[in-house]
Amino acid sequence: MKLEDMEKTVSKHSTTRRDFLRILGAGAAALALPRWLKANRTSKQRPNIVFIMADDLGYGDLGCYGQQKIQTPNIDGLAAEGMRFTQAYAGSTVCAPSRCSLMTGMHNGHNRVRDNVPHEIWLRPDDLTVAEVLKQAGYKTGGIGKWSLGNPGSWGIANYQGFDYWYGHLNQDQAHFYYPHYLWENDKVVLLGNRGNKNENYTHDLFTEKALSFIQRHREDPFFLYLAYTIPHFSDHRGSSPERYIVPSDAPYSKKDWPQMARNYAAMVTRMDKDVGRIMELLKQKGIDENTLVIFTSDNGPLTRGSVPIEFFDSNGEFRGGKRDVYEGGIRVPFIARWPGKVAAGKINDHVLAFWDFMPTATELAGLPAPKGIDGISFLPTLLGRPQTGHEYLYWDYGHVRRKYMQALRMGDWKGVRVGKNAPLELYHLKRDPSETRNVAAEYPQVVTRIEELMKSARIDSEDYPIGDMKSNRR
Repeated sequence: MKLEDMEKTVSKHSTTRRDFLRILGAGAAALALPRWLKANRTSKQRPNIVFIMADDLGYGDLGCYGQQKIQTPNIDGLAAEGMRFTQAYAGSTVCAPSRCSLMTGMHNGHNRVRDNVPHEIWLRPDDLTVAEVLKQAGYKTGGIGKWSLGNPGSWGIANYQGFDYWYGHLNQDQAHFYYPHYLWENDKVVLLGNRGNKNENYTHDLFTEKALSFIQRHREDPFFLYLAYTIPHFSDHRGSSPERYIVPSDAPYSKKDWPQMARNYAAMVTRMDKDVGRIMELLKQKGIDENTLVIFTSDNGPLTRGSVPIEFFDSNGEFRGGKRDVYEGGIRVPFIARWPGKVAAGKINDHVLAFWDFMPTATELAGLPAPKGIDGISFLPTLLGRPQTGHEYLYWDYGHVRRKYMQALRMGDWKGVRVGKNAPLELYHLKRDPSETRNVAAEYPQVVTRIEELMKSARIDSEDYPIGDMKSNRR
């Protein structure tokens, strides 16, 4: 089946996005690879994709983004050998909806999962994920770490959403435990050596070992590895305890004259950096380094409210706010892409992209068409140094059933922010005021009007997320 025939069929029978997947499965083997892939590939494999995501890591927590205290030499090396983006955005300001945007190519006005609460809202059978599409292209798909999009017994679990292999937490609240009693490996519960407060198995270390094993097993296949680390998200310990950021050792910061909580936080980030280095070394050892696109990012901004480490390290850099805010500090994230011979080394790029752009980027890498109806635009042209189509706007919202509903929309260099369901729109010019300190709404009423119009059209009502008030724990 030719690509244009497939697209016509989808248009004629497009009841759900999953229809697209079924049609794609019938014709994927006959699809011609794009010209750039034919010309540049050195083997029969399509490029591997390794997507590494930290949890609550701030824009300013990495050396390559200006951090002065925390050591991140391996991630900094990714930036030196690849492309570092300065205007990349998470899918949301909290965990679950950000991951949903990444998986489905939809922004939060269209997402299935739009907030961490209410609980029990998961992906459904008619939701289409990037893993499902890549699987149709012959990729081995592996997910490791924190899922957040489906509990056991639901259709939303990773194995039902395109992943051949899953290891880690399914429930995101359980991901706060770094020494849990168990983890999930596909459909089986794996008991760990942490019962009785023994603290023998630190989850981050287990995730890294499973990631290395997945690469070893599938080094001869095209593979997609989604490694969703939980570092440096806060743990289940109370906020005043240094173990709020629990780590087996605070090395190499043990002798620093810092608060213990700050030493722990820094040690978590450096531990993750070391393991990123191990992954890169394995790719080189197996001779698949040059056929692998590696992306490193964070799911949202850092926890800022009363958080000693974030204040100590200035984790949000020059930006306002953090996790649970729709100001830049809550949604602008570090984003690094490395692919030797394809992505120019040492480049700093100001292309504006968001998590929902990953779906069409990955499908284009695989030689497949992007699903219709998604919000994302492939940023592969930017990676390859070619002309790039941009977004008319980017949209976020948060707090649908919380005490305060928030919206943000970026249009060019303009950004509108509404904090409160009926609050007046704040307006900032990000190029002139990246810290969002000067609200210029009164000076540019026409821009305000246009952004308000786009905000109304960007969001489709969801019965799961009625905009109102609900007193709840803020996860």
